[in-house]
Amino acid sequence: MIDLETENFPEDAISSENYVESDTKCYNTSMHDTIASSVDAYLEQLKFSRGASDHTVVNYAVDLAQFCEYLETLDIRKPGDIMHAHVRSFLREVVGFGYARSTAARKLSSIKGWTSYLKERGEIQSDPASGVRGPRLPGKLPRAMTSEEVNRLIEVGPEGLNKTRDRAVLELLYGCGLRVAEAAGLEWDQVDLGERWIRVRGKGNKERMVPVGRCAVEALRDWRQTLDPGERFVFPGEASGPVAVRTLHRVVARAAKRAGLAEVTPHVLRHSFATHMLEHGASLRVLQELLGHESLVTTQRYLKITAEQLKKSYLEAHPRAVNGGDDSEGNDDTLCT
Repeated sequence: MIDLETENFPEDAISSENYVESDTKCYNTSMHDTIASSVDAYLEQLKFSRGASDHTVVNYAVDLAQFCEYLETLDIRKPGDIMHAHVRSFLREVVGFGYARSTAARKLSSIKGWTSYLKERGEIQSDPASGVRGPRLPGKLPRAMTSEEVNRLIEVGPEGLNKTRDRAVLELLYGCGLRVAEAAGLEWDQVDLGERWIRVRGKGNKERMVPVGRCAVEALRDWRQTLDPGERFVFPGEASGPVAVRTLHRVVARAAKRAGLAEVTPHVLRHSFATHMLEHGASLRVLQELLGHESLVTTQRYLKITAEQLKKSYLEAHPRAVNGGDDSEGNDDTLCT
């Protein structure tokens, strides 16, 4: 039986830097060296050649560890012996174990990345994961807060000794649409409060310039005054390093609880930033740059949620929408003559 317990840990719970640089392997070292070394080589390429984030490398390591352990139970010792049926049966076991379909889909993505790498290197003649379809995922729109909810979160949420820091965190996540890992690792030399710009290092160490609004600038200035003049990180953590990603999640969760809001995460704030930008006229191309999306297709998903919200607002507010959009109590056609 494969061990599927090591899953969905917090982003800061383990560092792939420790994985790459230590002798501790994320897979069963009793495996044949050919599979073991190929997994190692692929993960190192992800980190050092492709610039994948630590969190991505760790997730891939765990996914491939579980797949390799599964192959071992089938006495598969060489990459060339892996077949389509093995990949499909592994996915069935993952779903049968109780994991979400989205988790199974991610594991398939990890496997496909590895087998594609093996094919490119000539270690296998055919790709056993090519053509294997993942489980069908339900269409799920990102949740966006209303402007009123965001205001309440920022005004009411921050309290206590860390009030100044927490307000800066909330203003930055919503005001700039940053990923939580981007905010956690932000350094002061990336921030120009005078010109109101932030140089963000995103996925794959790609940099982008993001403007900073007045409210976020004021919150960051107030926070900076509480720090030592030589502080490197905007949100310092322990041992002279940056704050942990988990800590920022807690900041948002505590603020949401005080404000009486449910299911608010740093990612929800990023979604809200994107949705509100579109609602107020920003183009998809501009939003793509601000969010750091590699593909415009990723950005386009915000169009549907924005269109639905606009339609709802129209039906509720426009005098000629008829009964506030509710046709259940008769149609007053006299309004539309």
